[in-house]
Amino acid sequence: MKLITAVVRPERVQQVKEALFQAGISGLTLTKVSGHGGEQEVIEHYRGTRVMVEFHEKVEFKMAVSEPFVEAAIAAIQKGARTGEVGDGKIFVQTLDHVIRIRTGEQDNAALTPVTETAKTPVTV
Repeated sequence: MKLITAVVRPERVQQVKEALFQAGISGLTLTKVSGHGGEQEVIEHYRGTRVMVEFHEKVEFKMAVSEPFVEAAIAAIQKGARTGEVGDGKIFVQTLDHVIRIRTGEQDNAALTPVTETAKTPVTV
């Protein structure tokens, strides 16, 4: 089991999300973050004052996946996030020792598999 964390451009969120869903990865968490990597510092003007933007807005994806999905997740993130420009982001892969699904108590790989609730009868209006 691995925890995959990807930091990407905010304008690429939809493409990354779609690529992950196509790869069969639907359990993920998104967080707005800011950081500094290889991008150049930007000077902006705000109310007549020069302001140096040192940190750039990014989006962080986090997902716990079983071993068969690790390479698929990495490939999907790269496919969705890559523009070829400095600032496309980074992917971090960490080993997970233990995962527990709170609702059912399932553990490790069983806790990572998609949950499908029983189909409910559609409501007609």
